[in-house]
Amino acid sequence: MNHGFSKITLFFCAGAIFVATQKRKISDMEGIGYAMPFTMGAFAIASLSMIGAPPVAGFVTKWYLLNGALEIGNLPILIVLMASTILNAGYFAPITYKAFFQGRKGRWTRANIKEAPVTMVVPLVLAALISVALGIFPRFFTQLIGRFLS
Repeated sequence: MNHGFSKITLFFCAGAIFVATQKRKISDMEGIGYAMPFTMGAFAIASLSMIGAPPVAGFVTKWYLLNGALEIGNLPILIVLMASTILNAGYFAPITYKAFFQGRKGRWTRANIKEAPVTMVVPLVLAALISVALGIFPRFFTQLIGRFLS
């Protein structure tokens, strides 16, 4: 569930960026965080979740996986989890950095701020917020599901 909310947020963001700007290349997205703050903010949250940074859902997942691997002394699983974290940081962090901290801020003015349609932005923001809620209250959702299943 944690991975699903994070990943769907990233896909929603990619769709919103394309619909609003017709851009496909990361190299064209310098400063896009100024033009699409909700979309790129949600992208940043989902990226942190995929990397496994607190307080988002991906941290909880990686924490339990790392603890389980340590308990049984499974070194290959630990290596895979750490490699996954490094790789995720390696390809998500540059996109977020480029969107918010690189490029000309003046390129995106109030006149050309162009988020995707509200029908696209609301679901991606909600998915990002759910990812944060899953990170802060991880047992709430599993207990809720458990009550419905019992």
